Amino acid sequence: MPASDNHYDILISGGGLVGASLACALGGKGLRIGLIEAVPFGDAGQPSYDDRAIALAQGTQRIFSGMGLWSALEPHATPIHQIHVSDRGRFGFARLNRDEEGVPALGYVALARDLGTVLAEQLTKLADVEVICPARVSAVDITSNDASVQIETAAGERLLSTQLLVAADGAQSTLRELFDIPTTVWEYGQSAVITNITPQYPHRHIAYERFTDTGPLALLPMCEQRCSLVWTLQASQVDEVMALGDAAFLARLQERFGTRLGKLQRVGKRVVYPLRLVRAQESVRPRLALIGNAAHTLHPIAGQGFNLGLRDVAALAEVVMEAKHAGQDIGDVTVLRRYADWRSGDHRRVIAFTDGLTRVFTSPFPPIALARNLGMLALDLCPPAKRLFARLTMGRAGKLPRLARGLEL
Repeated sequence: MPASDNHYDILISGGGLVGASLACALGGKGLRIGLIEAVPFGDAGQPSYDDRAIALAQGTQRIFSGMGLWSALEPHATPIHQIHVSDRGRFGFARLNRDEEGVPALGYVALARDLGTVLAEQLTKLADVEVICPARVSAVDITSNDASVQIETAAGERLLSTQLLVAADGAQSTLRELFDIPTTVWEYGQSAVITNITPQYPHRHIAYERFTDTGPLALLPMCEQRCSLVWTLQASQVDEVMALGDAAFLARLQERFGTRLGKLQRVGKRVVYPLRLVRAQESVRPRLALIGNAAHTLHPIAGQGFNLGLRDVAALAEVVMEAKHAGQDIGDVTVLRRYADWRSGDHRRVIAFTDGLTRVFTSPFPPIALARNLGMLALDLCPPAKRLFARLTMGRAGKLPRLARGLEL
């Protein structure tokens, strides 16, 4: 194989939703891109092909629109018209409404499987994107001119080179470990039980975020009048709840959520994810950029994790294209620091927001409980504060990349 066949302008390690989105964003822009993924697309073990429902912020919808993919995604997405936030057993609540924000929807809900299918179909149309699968990165050597990347494939080892290596390989990032990038980790002592629920009453496109003494409980509107459930439990409660039969599980959930949707009638397959906050202390090195969960893994409260990763994609794609048009080395650390500096503010805001909500709303201390309920009422009654809150949850705060404004690169 000629040496040139092993050289890429960009190598992306990780073909999940975030890594595949970056390949799609940069495909057709005059760059040779390699997408390294361990599990074949369409396989049940591939992270883009499971039944998790993902909350797509309004800003994420704009990113997919700017990438030219929203028309393919929209039939699979259920719009959120209203968000209802409450504190179980207390008086506080707040509501966000699409009409007040002047948008068609505050966000959308789609299955990871459907998102993965649309992205995989787009990748097959991009002649300058090569999906290298199944393969894993095993070693990296950085020089002043490029990065040498050793990968393991079914046919044996292969040595590639690239100007820019992107880590999109998830919370347990191999590349982050190979580069010895330190992380800040906080264990919440909680796990999320994720499944689908069929309620008695139509969801009317309302997303519910209900805070309880064990953690937040979210029900998001889905197709076929189902709701996606994200139920946060203390780690000590998980085994007991997962051992319940369907009827007992629904009864326990009903007691925690209430009767706004009538009787909860059916439950799908349940999956458990331990919850932790992980933040890489560096998001770039020479020839390396971290995006998505490789850079930050969040608590699922308010559904911000995937959306934060998509804004990483939009910002990095824009920085890369600006550098390319200016004749600059896209892997030079001075170029990559523009990406890191741009994203740092959004990372800080969203991490502080999700971590703060988790801590404040699980505190049993009566003065804190009173303060948070008064705060929710004040938010509900104060349009300027509600608008700021809505902009943050919709992914429209701070300096937005072109794709996040619905524009092409």
